[in-house]
Amino acid sequence: MKTIRIYVDTSIIGGCCDDEFADASWRLIRMVQNGKIVLMISALLADELENAPSSVKAILDDLPRQSLEFVDESSESRRLRNCYLAAKIVGPAHSTDAHHVALATVSYADLIVSWNFKHIVHYDKIRGFNAINLREGYPPIAIHSPFEVI
Repeated sequence: MKTIRIYVDTSIIGGCCDDEFADASWRLIRMVQNGKIVLMISALLADELENAPSSVKAILDDLPRQSLEFVDESSESRRLRNCYLAAKIVGPAHSTDAHHVALATVSYADLIVSWNFKHIVHYDKIRGFNAINLREGYPPIAIHSPFEVI
C-alpha cells in the first residue's frame, strides 16, 4: 500500500503549540512519527519558521528523516503561483499561501493539510486553485484540515 504524501504549511507545525489546534496537529504529527504518512515540507515552510519559537522549530527536528520529503521551489512552482495570483484566487499579500499550493501541486502531493481557512482550506479557494491546475495541465489537489485526515 502506498504511503500518503501530505504537504503541510506552517499552520500545522505552529498548530502544535496552539491550544485550539494542538490536539489535531499532534495527532497528524504522530502519524508521521509512526510512518503512516510522509510529510512534505518546503524551504518556504522553513523560512516561515525561521523566527518561530524554538519549541515550534523542534517539532520538525524530532521527526524521523525517512518520513519527511523536502520540496524545492522551482521556476515551475513560481509560474503556477503566479497563475493563481493572476486569477485573483488570493491577493498579492498572500502569495506565500498560493506558493504553498503550487509547491504541493507541482510535487504531486496526495493532499495539502492546513489550518489556513481563509486562503487555502476554503471552498472557493480550492475550486479556484483546481481550476487553474486543470487549465495548466496539473491534476486537482485535495485540500483539507487536519480534522478530515486524522
